[in-house]
Amino acid sequence: MIQITNVKIYEDLSKNELLNMIIKKYKIKKQDILDWKISKKSIDARKKDSVHYVYSICLTLKNENNYKHLNKVNRETKLPKINLSYSKSKQPIIIGAGPSGLFAALTFVQNGIKPIIIEQGEPVELRKKTVDNFLNTGNLNNFSNVQFGEGGAGTFSDGKLTTGIHSPFCKKVLEEFVYFGAPEEILYITKPHIGTDKLIHIIKNIRNFIISKGGKFYFNTKVTNFNIKNNSLTSISYIDVYDNNTIEKTLKTDGVILAIGHSSRDTFNTLYKKGIYMEQKNFSVGLRIEHLQEMINISQYGTKTKLNLPTADYKLAYHDPNGRSCYTFCMCPGGVVMASSSENNTIVTNGMSYFSRAGSNANSAILVNVTPDDFNNNHPLAGINFQKNLEQSAFTLGGSNYNAPIQKVGDFINNKISTSIGNVKPTYQPGAKLSNLHDILPHFVSDTLIKGIKYFDTKLKGFANSDALLTGVETRSSSPVRIKRNELFTSNICGIYPCGEGAGYAGGIMSAAVDGIKCAISILENQ
Repeated sequence: MIQITNVKIYEDLSKNELLNMIIKKYKIKKQDILDWKISKKSIDARKKDSVHYVYSICLTLKNENNYKHLNKVNRETKLPKINLSYSKSKQPIIIGAGPSGLFAALTFVQNGIKPIIIEQGEPVELRKKTVDNFLNTGNLNNFSNVQFGEGGAGTFSDGKLTTGIHSPFCKKVLEEFVYFGAPEEILYITKPHIGTDKLIHIIKNIRNFIISKGGKFYFNTKVTNFNIKNNSLTSISYIDVYDNNTIEKTLKTDGVILAIGHSSRDTFNTLYKKGIYMEQKNFSVGLRIEHLQEMINISQYGTKTKLNLPTADYKLAYHDPNGRSCYTFCMCPGGVVMASSSENNTIVTNGMSYFSRAGSNANSAILVNVTPDDFNNNHPLAGINFQKNLEQSAFTLGGSNYNAPIQKVGDFINNKISTSIGNVKPTYQPGAKLSNLHDILPHFVSDTLIKGIKYFDTKLKGFANSDALLTGVETRSSSPVRIKRNELFTSNICGIYPCGEGAGYAGGIMSAAVDGIKCAISILENQ
C-alpha cells in the first residue's frame, strides 16, 4: 500500500477531483490504481491568510515497484483473534445500553453469544419524545432522560468520537458506526462527530441487529440487587419501573457487565452495600459557556478563506499555579445547552449539537478539577454528594422549576448579578433565570473559572466577551467513582465486570465503546 501524506489543498474538491489532482501531482497512472481512500483530513488554520486542508491518501497500486518515489506502508493490522471459551448456552447480562453496553452486546452476538441487555430507560426513539417533553414542560422522568435510556448520555451530546486512547478497537468502533448509518467521513476526519439526530437512528439500527442475532433488550427495567454466594455472582434481581406493584424478578447469571453510566447513583449505592470494592476519583465541575458561533468561526478561521469550512470548534486548558486546572470540555459547535437532570429538584447541564451544527450559538463546558481532598469525607461515594449539593443549589437559584441560573461573563468576572441579556441568547430549555453563579459555586471553582476565562481570551479572541453567557451547573463530565477491577476486567466479586464511564474507565463515546468490547472479550475468553 502506498501512502501520500501532507497533501495541502486550498480549495474545496470532490473526491474525484482530489484523486485527479493526486494522480497529476505524484505522476500516478490511473489504470494502476486498484483502490484508494482518504485516511486523514484535517484543517490547518494556524495562518489565517492561508487556511487549508491537509490530506493523507492511501492507494493500492499495480506495479508498486514503479512508484519508488512514494512511501510504502504496511497493510493495516488486523484485530486480535478471540479465543472463545464461553459456552453458547449461557446468556451474559449487560446492565446499561449506552456505548459500552451496546458495543459489548455487539461483540457477543458477533461471536455467537446471545446477551440480555437491561436498561432502565426507554428505547431511543421513545426516549427522544420523553426528553422533548421535559424540555417543553419541565416534567422530569427519573428513569428515562438525557442521562438514562438507550444510547446513554452521549446520545444527547455532539456525538463526538474523538479520544485520547490508542487502541486497535477504535477503528472497529468507527467502522461499526458507519455500517449502522454514520457518514463515511468519520473514518478519516480528525475530529469525527455524528450529532444527536443521526445517533438516534444509528442506535436503533444497532439494537435491531443485536435482536436479529438473538440478543434481548429489557427496557424500562431496573436492576435492584446482585445476588452473591461464595464471593461469586449467582443472579440479579430487577423490576419494571412502571409496575406499581414493583414485584422483583430474578435472572440467573454468572457474568454481568456493569455498563451503568456515570449518573447511576442508586446502583453505586447498591454495589457498595454488596461489598463491591470502589474508590473516590477525581472529576470536574463548572458551567456551560455560550458564544455566538460566528465569533468562534472568525477567531479560528479568520475572514479571508473561501473554503467551505465546517463550523469551528476549540479546545482550551489553563493550569493555575495553585494546582487547579480549568479546561473546556464537550465543545458543541452550533449547538444548544441541554437540561440534563436525572433526579428531582436538581439542575444539570450538558451540550448538544445536531450533525449540521447549524445553530447560532457555540457552547462548551468550562470545568475545574475536583479531588477527593475537596470532599472532607473518606466514603467512596462522597463525590456524589459533592455533585448533588451543587445541582440542588442550582435548582433553587434558577427558581425551583427546572429553569437554569444564567449570568453574563462580564458580570461573573465582576461578581455581580446579571440583570439583562446581551447579544448571546440562552439556548437552555425549559427556561433560564438571571442570577449570580458565585452564590452556589465553591470559591476555588469560581476563582479558577475567572482566571481560565481570561486566559482563554488570549488564545481565542472574544472568549471573555462580556455578553458571553454562563449557565449552571455542569457536574456530570465523568464519574466520581471508580469500581475496582483486575487485569481480567472483573471486580472483587467473581462474575461482575465494571465497564465504561460509570465504572471510571472511560471518558466519552469512543473510549466507552472500546471498554465495552474489551470487557466482552474478557468474558468470552476467560469464563
